[in-house]
Amino acid sequence: MRAYFHAIWRRPALAVTMGMLACGLSVAPWALAGHQDGKGDKKKAEGRTRAEAKPADKKEPKEEAMQVYYLEIVTKDVDEVCAAYSAAGGVKFGKPDAGLGGARTDPMPGGGLVGVRAPMRETEAPVVRPYWLVKDIKAAVAAAQRAGGQVAMEPTEIPGHGTFAIYVQGGVDHGFWEK
Repeated sequence: MRAYFHAIWRRPALAVTMGMLACGLSVAPWALAGHQDGKGDKKKAEGRTRAEAKPADKKEPKEEAMQVYYLEIVTKDVDEVCAAYSAAGGVKFGKPDAGLGGARTDPMPGGGLVGVRAPMRETEAPVVRPYWLVKDIKAAVAAAQRAGGQVAMEPTEIPGHGTFAIYVQGGVDHGFWEK
């Protein structure tokens, strides 16, 4: 088994695919997963939803699911990664988009893009970075900083695409995107 995993991680296209799956890209958004407190949900056990179990006079703010608007994959093997996704899922990457660092992109179901690009500088490491769609990027960045995140790229506009920001938390790159 160990040899199998070593073989996978030696192939960049397979490593990126495995990394995306490990990041939960095939998992439903958090808000859709419902309340999970680890103690078991008696309301669920009784066959009722949370909304059905609440008194009618109490109103709770509407939960919104987070959406990945741009999934950025940085790799030295752009053509190989694009070919692997195309072969596995019928993805059709376009020509490089200069506004997105030369990324080859394809639309994601539900909106947004997946982009595969080469490092933009010699010191840029390979990464899979999700950019979460937000209504107010400055407020989102401030919230990430209050939670201990370190800003790597302040909110920056990309003409024709929107505004993005990058922060690092827990050793992982994260991004925000405002249209």
